Amino acid sequence: MSRAHKIIASCFGIGHLKGGGTVAAAVCCGALLLVRDGKLDPILMLLITLIVIDIGVWSADGVEPEWGKDSSRVVIDEIAGMCVSVLFLPLTWSTIITGFILFRAFDILKPLYIRKLEAVSGGWGVMLDDVAAGIYTNIVMQVLIRFTL
Repeated sequence: MSRAHKIIASCFGIGHLKGGGTVAAAVCCGALLLVRDGKLDPILMLLITLIVIDIGVWSADGVEPEWGKDSSRVVIDEIAGMCVSVLFLPLTWSTIITGFILFRAFDILKPLYIRKLEAVSGGWGVMLDDVAAGIYTNIVMQVLIRFTL
């Protein structure tokens, strides 16, 4: 296994921390909060999200032989899921924090067939459940924004 796979999959070692998935999602939120004032273009955000997913599949495949299937050290999936959670939404404090809370809830509880996606083999199995949690979060957020503001 290459060192690059370990670095990417663990997001520079975050995956080695207790609660690494939550920490990784929080770090992603911090990055989103930093760029929110720059009005990150939605198409650029989509491109970044797709690249993170692609690199995540590649790195999760790379670490699986040594770390095992869906190791807790792999947290790039949380970064991808958090990015999906806020796609095409205004990047405000409230959206990012609410998205974080909803995403972590969907990711931990794994309702609505999310758990079944973990059965997919390789890196896709690692990434898909978090992407699905992000999609569910995004749907809830889109509804909340449209009907509560």
